Amino acid sequence: MDELERNDLQITISQALREMKAEAGDKFDIQKVNLAELERRTGLTRKKLRNLKENGFIVKPHGLAGVTKEHTVLSGFTCIIETLLKAGVTNSSVIKDRLDEAGYSGGLTQVKEYVASHRNLVPAKRQVVAPQGSRGQRYTSEPGESFQMDWGFVDVETDSAAKYRAACFAMICHHCGERFVEFFPNAKQENLFIGILHGFQRMGVPSHVLTDNMKSVVTGRDSEGHPVWNTEYADFMAAVGFETRLCKPRHPFTKGAVERLVKFVKDNFMAARTFGSITDLNYEALRWCDRQNSRYHDGVFCIPHEEHENRCRNTATTLEMTDNIGIYLWPERRISFDGFINYEGRRFGVPYSYTGKTCRVCRKEFTLYIYTPDLKRKLTEHNVTWSRRDSFCEDQYAKVQPEEFPTAPVAAVMHQNDPPESRESFSNFNFDKEVEW
Repeated sequence: MDELERNDLQITISQALREMKAEAGDKFDIQKVNLAELERRTGLTRKKLRNLKENGFIVKPHGLAGVTKEHTVLSGFTCIIETLLKAGVTNSSVIKDRLDEAGYSGGLTQVKEYVASHRNLVPAKRQVVAPQGSRGQRYTSEPGESFQMDWGFVDVETDSAAKYRAACFAMICHHCGERFVEFFPNAKQENLFIGILHGFQRMGVPSHVLTDNMKSVVTGRDSEGHPVWNTEYADFMAAVGFETRLCKPRHPFTKGAVERLVKFVKDNFMAARTFGSITDLNYEALRWCDRQNSRYHDGVFCIPHEEHENRCRNTATTLEMTDNIGIYLWPERRISFDGFINYEGRRFGVPYSYTGKTCRVCRKEFTLYIYTPDLKRKLTEHNVTWSRRDSFCEDQYAKVQPEEFPTAPVAAVMHQNDPPESRESFSNFNFDKEVEW
């Protein structure tokens, strides 16, 4: 019981005793006070009043006040909290999600109290810039009318102390806040197409998409200021059936939702996270998106998943995976002289019987499929172990060694004699001949 709570309880008891003394007059005796009447006036239990009566109705602090238990529900999990605090993660709900994955069985209150008492572990923030005020009206859209997309980047450290940069594709519905996140080893245009198609498969196809002036989308502007679309991206838009609208740089009023989503992913999902492969990371990202889409968000005043299914889905069209669209999920790769193709930073073998110079590849979960350029014949498949070593296929090289044959008529002739009959010394003794009659 803290000091404020003790003072409030003492005031309640003292006021009730003064009222009872005023009613009883000189006959009032504090040692013979009616506990039933005092219970009715204060709302305290009879047992509590008996304990207070022994102390002369003076509220004293608990004997164990200020004593901390050696073992609490957070014992064994404090190192996780401190690691997240040092990484700048101060959201108690995020910390509790990480603790639940590690087997934590307590509640959110204990986490909040621990975070509040260890604020000194949080690194200092940047200097706060004075607000510049609103410069215009925010961009709004109807249900299912527009999505926003953008790239985010994160540095990944490996156990061997190596470091590489991964790309995070983020897409969000502008109306309800339904979100989709997928990670790639890089931000190439082929990965942009794959991320867009995967997002459309989950959320539907809107009438237009908002994005910034990335090179894989637009190459420049004409004399009138109109965008000059990237040729491959223009063909992709025509095949899928949507339009793209470019936003001004550093203007969050139009594309701020996806920029805020990228920051939220970095602060909430990426912070102090470890993973085994890109596939595992994408599975965790989808589960994280499902949890966030099922929660109420004050910014959109709804539960994104329910609003998107009830209203946005009725406007956005369903993506039909035709041959013209499905080809974008199978990027083309050139086969090297030693029979390998490179995909996501790793090399995979192609059968020797295939004489073509190019093929198409697609990774589905933990399996990589290699097909002919027309996607009519499967060449081979590999288990994606995410090892840096080359992955060979069974018949990548010919089993028979190559043999050279003459290109001109052969005129040289040689003669080989038959080997002479060998006569061993033991053959002089013919035992069969001696037994003849």
